[in-house]
Amino acid sequence: MTALNQLYPQPLWQWFEQICAIPHPSKHEQALSSHIQQWAKGKGLSVVEDKVGNLIIRKPATPGMEDRKIVVLQAHIDMVPQKNADKVHDFEKDPIEAYVDGEWVKAKGTTLGSDNGIGMASALAVLGSDDIKHGPLEVLLTIDEEAGMTGAFGLEAGYLDAEILINTDSEQEGEIYMGCAGGVDAQISVPLSWQAPELSNQSFKLTLSGIKGGHSGVNIHLGRGNANKLLARFLFKYSDELALELVDFTGGSLRNAIPREANISFMLPAENVDGLKTAISTFQAVVREELAIADPSMLLTLEAIDAPSKVMGEDAQNSLIDLLHACPNGVIRMSDEVAGVTETSLNVGVISTEQESVEILCLIRSLIDSGRDEVQGMLNALTNLAGASIEFSGAYPGWKPDNSSPVMAIVRDTYNDIYKKDPTIMVIHAGLECGLFKEPYPTMDMVSIGPTIRYPHSPDEMVNIETVGQYWQLLLAVLERIPAKA
Repeated sequence: MTALNQLYPQPLWQWFEQICAIPHPSKHEQALSSHIQQWAKGKGLSVVEDKVGNLIIRKPATPGMEDRKIVVLQAHIDMVPQKNADKVHDFEKDPIEAYVDGEWVKAKGTTLGSDNGIGMASALAVLGSDDIKHGPLEVLLTIDEEAGMTGAFGLEAGYLDAEILINTDSEQEGEIYMGCAGGVDAQISVPLSWQAPELSNQSFKLTLSGIKGGHSGVNIHLGRGNANKLLARFLFKYSDELALELVDFTGGSLRNAIPREANISFMLPAENVDGLKTAISTFQAVVREELAIADPSMLLTLEAIDAPSKVMGEDAQNSLIDLLHACPNGVIRMSDEVAGVTETSLNVGVISTEQESVEILCLIRSLIDSGRDEVQGMLNALTNLAGASIEFSGAYPGWKPDNSSPVMAIVRDTYNDIYKKDPTIMVIHAGLECGLFKEPYPTMDMVSIGPTIRYPHSPDEMVNIETVGQYWQLLLAVLERIPAKA
């Protein structure tokens, strides 16, 4: 088996191997941050950790390039922690088991962290090189991008001197990104009442699994199943017919990942058990046929469990099921201005049952503020009808495209010179940090590039080896072409 550190370009892959070896899920990046700081100081580089934990590392220009504009290479330190149900893995303690599979690098049963580990590795490889031509260089590594953009929100004016920012968090070689969606979290609380169960009823747990999931921005237009929504659909169709009494509804683990698994615990009369099994078989067949192209492997698994001490009250259960079934999910609107790009979307990401409520965490994304506002209004109206409550938090702006961007033109022309074809200029339906950087650094010229990454935010995540080399060649050529200061 080919070792990662033998792939091209070796300096980048050697760094990525180190990154995989040090646990760094969102909100637990300190070990990796400390490792990078120690390395950088050992190289004689200037290192600053700001108030929230972002790293700013500076490297002088190579000889003859001192007059060039200062460039900041930007990546985020954290990764999304997702694993298959049968994978034993502690993201806070265990390394990522990356391996080469043909043209791709993958991980064994977990997310790989190529989002944004490859971009981070490229920036660190440039810092560590003695033979790459570049002007004055800054590297900005932000924290907690995947779970709230804490680092980008906390970045203050005065830390960066650069005029140009190259974000390394894009996920398709041959595409240059010059804009991204903004977003906001929505937390819905459905109040619960409880009652004593009918002791003669039987108790079960139904688990929905086998679907692909993925990034709630990049993959949202693919029409994949959402485990939370599918299980809510099952309940809406069969709960009254089978006299189901809900005990628990749990699904998903991250607001920005399409949920791959969900489960419900419930009781029902013994005489309805055969009907339950028939309903499961019928529903599974219907969904598999509907999602035959996008997500064909949905699986419902039923198991008996111990009897609970309480079940949800009838009114609370009905309100929960109706709200979940009616809640919009997926693409709300496609962009009129950028063909093939989602304008506005909603992901029903995480459901948990607490003592007094069922909590539903969603992520709204939109390229335009009015689109985001409209979905917020839809959710407000829905929760009003259901007698639930909702809170919005963590709103972050989109990154407005700038067709006159000088650095975008440099990247576009450099790509054409290297590969003899034009790249695609794109806007991404995901939360790049560039929109937030524009607030403390409003005049900074920004662009985003990266290699081809498939299925980020899921255990199917993989990065294409050849495109990592192409991205690296483009990055180095762009650094060499940065113009002199005015």
